[in-house]
Amino acid sequence: MDIRQLEYFLAVVDKGGFTRAASALYVSQPSLSQAVRALERDLGTELFHRIGRRAVLTEAGRALIDPAREAVRSLETARASVAAVHELREGRLDVAAMPSQAVEPLTTLIRSFAERYPGVAVSVKAAFTARDVIDAVRTGAVELGLLASTGAVPDKEVRSHVLGEQRFVLVVPPGSFTGRQAVRCEELAGQRLIVGQPGTGMRAYVDSLREQGIDFTVAAETEHRVALLPLVLAGVGLAVVTESWREIARQTGAGVLDIEPTTALQISLVSRRGVLSPAAAAFWATAVGAGH
Repeated sequence: MDIRQLEYFLAVVDKGGFTRAASALYVSQPSLSQAVRALERDLGTELFHRIGRRAVLTEAGRALIDPAREAVRSLETARASVAAVHELREGRLDVAAMPSQAVEPLTTLIRSFAERYPGVAVSVKAAFTARDVIDAVRTGAVELGLLASTGAVPDKEVRSHVLGEQRFVLVVPPGSFTGRQAVRCEELAGQRLIVGQPGTGMRAYVDSLREQGIDFTVAAETEHRVALLPLVLAGVGLAVVTESWREIARQTGAGVLDIEPTTALQISLVSRRGVLSPAAAAFWATAVGAGH
């Protein structure tokens, strides 16, 4: 068993099959299949059921995922530690972020980090819920995560640092609510709203409005946060989002109004417990040191 075999195994898991994994790794499919077969021989068990062109994890395969990620991450940490001698002139950092927080504050954090360490590439992984972010960090799929939550992040699974808060705002089509800077949440009664999927902060907020007796119509439900502004601009409905969208929404011509009373989400940067790679440690220090 070697690290390359584990990397190939994880690529098949993450990409959902041998063909896409081979393409992502820039290797031939026969070479990848041969490496995985060799790993299975070493372990004495099959890791995948080959069903036509599909590869379905066996029970043994599922059991290998977390140890394999830890082994690969440990090697990456060792490699990055060597690169740290050269002042982080090269390397890669994986960060998981929820969609709205990927707009801000992640954009500003990456800009500050890139100014100090231009040779380190930051790879942003999509995570739709706070639980998705925590699980990605906890299992070693990424080293750092950025999430929004209604309360404190559980400290048993990850280390966290609060960067601030983001209040909810209402994004409306051009010409709507002219001259208004804010709306009462009661004014959303009777409106058509564009909402996110269950498990997100914005969905929890609009669901809480309905629990308060504020009756609205769900015009659209989307997992694709990039679709929010086009849907609003097309007149499909109004969108309740965090204020990270404020400037971008205004640049498109949409209106942005504060919602009263103020309700906000806590924005936190999280990391796995234990020793971080130099890139992750530098990113953490940049974020915390910047006063976020």
